[in-house]
Amino acid sequence: MLQMTSSDSAPLPVSAPPAPMKENITSVGPKTAELNESRTELLSRIQGLKQDLQNWRSKLNTQVKIYHDELTELKKTLNVEVEQLRTEFQELRNTLHQQHEDVTASLRNLGLQDVSQGAKDAEDPKVEAKDEEVHTSPTKENGKGVEN
Repeated sequence: MLQMTSSDSAPLPVSAPPAPMKENITSVGPKTAELNESRTELLSRIQGLKQDLQNWRSKLNTQVKIYHDELTELKKTLNVEVEQLRTEFQELRNTLHQQHEDVTASLRNLGLQDVSQGAKDAEDPKVEAKDEEVHTSPTKENGKGVEN
């Protein structure tokens, strides 16, 4: 079997497969360049998006600070106005109280205190009715007048 036949010499053309490998190597170069270009483009886009995000955050933080400052100022203004209203209402209460005292004193000076007392009694008839019961019960006992 050591003899070589013409059929054994056929497998010699083994040098053909290295040619496609060479083609693969030459086609890998442009693919690598294309991938590198794509990678560079993607990195550039990522950097742009990062920058956009940073700008957006900065603007958002600025707006939040502005709104916070405005709300703080509005709160201070509102508190001042509420305090002014409280002071004004207290002054009104004091004025009304003083006017009520002045009117009462004037009525007293005019001798109309009894009239004002009568008006108060007319406003509260239950109190007046109780007063009458108290006044009438000592004078009458068992339907008869008490003699002194």
